[in-house]
Amino acid sequence: MYHRLSNPLKTNSFFLFGARGTGKSTLLSHLFDNKEALYIDLLDPDYLIPLQANPAELNSILAANKKPWCIIDEVQKVPELLDVIHSQIEKKKIKFALTGSSARKLKRDSANMLGGRAFLYKLFPLTHVELGKDFVLDEVLNFGSLAKITEYKTVIEKNKFLRSYVETYLKEEVLIEQLIRNLPPFRRFLEISAANDTEIINYSNIAKDVRSDPKNISNYYSILEDTLLGFFLEPFHHSIRKRQKKSPKFYWFDTGVRRALAGTLDLPVTPKSFEYGSLFESFIVNEIYRLLTYSEKSFQLSFIRVDDNLEIDLILERPGQPTFLIEIKSTSTVNVNHVGALENYHKDIKNSIPIVLSRDKISKKIGSVNCLHWQNGFKEMGLDLQ
Repeated sequence: MYHRLSNPLKTNSFFLFGARGTGKSTLLSHLFDNKEALYIDLLDPDYLIPLQANPAELNSILAANKKPWCIIDEVQKVPELLDVIHSQIEKKKIKFALTGSSARKLKRDSANMLGGRAFLYKLFPLTHVELGKDFVLDEVLNFGSLAKITEYKTVIEKNKFLRSYVETYLKEEVLIEQLIRNLPPFRRFLEISAANDTEIINYSNIAKDVRSDPKNISNYYSILEDTLLGFFLEPFHHSIRKRQKKSPKFYWFDTGVRRALAGTLDLPVTPKSFEYGSLFESFIVNEIYRLLTYSEKSFQLSFIRVDDNLEIDLILERPGQPTFLIEIKSTSTVNVNHVGALENYHKDIKNSIPIVLSRDKISKKIGSVNCLHWQNGFKEMGLDLQ
């Protein structure tokens, strides 16, 4: 198992949320041993059926297995359990580790979120830091970095896993959990949203392609965010009001899943292609988002788009620190043509540092712009969590 950057404290009950396949169960199996924790898997019918019928049955199970911790996998399948868990935390002082793919179903069913009695952690696909010596950029761009994908060695196996993952997610997460009642438009939406990963969302155009309406498209994107399958990147502006008037971008959480949904797995990704550049941008933005989330420090990510010729891919703001203006280029040779937007804009944003992140291994400065290999750039921004 790879050492994970998500490190739940064992001094308090907690939720661990993450998309399917990110390694939640594996992480907990290494955090707890059988002597200290009772493990309840709600994917197992032997637990699921009786607890759905009578959530209070959990009290009897805990009484028969006197252990200080109880792990409940996929807790969103029986939201009513949280009332029982709340009581056990208060009266019996048992601690709980609760996993799920998101809090959306829990909140929708007005579930008891334990009122601050449980900490919240998230788990993402593996970062380059976690993969360590096994990290290969082109492998991650082609197949993503879900924990399970690392178990497969051949292209055929990896592609089969990713296609199965997509179908399993649609079946288990969307249909069984009843997040979507009309599945065909959502299927079409998934394909289109994956193909438009890293692009500014045009709700009206996607609605036409899906044969739905913009409100449904907005709801679909919210479901993706709530189930940790991606996140919104809002446009930069010091005025929140003006920020809200512009459309965001959306970044899928994993490049392999994105490719499976977009139907491009059969086409190997090669440098200098449009898809390679888009996947490299998606990888860098996701990697920064994951590392910042794991660091548990306040941050704000956004982008600037003036027109087709003037865009800054990522703005990183943190309280009391310089603002990083980041251009992401998949090239292995950065030149003056790659720094125009940063040169034009960084003087207008106080205390800002312009950086180009690329595959170029030679660090250089072009005008006022620092041009760094992406891993060196992460260190410059304080994102080296090793």
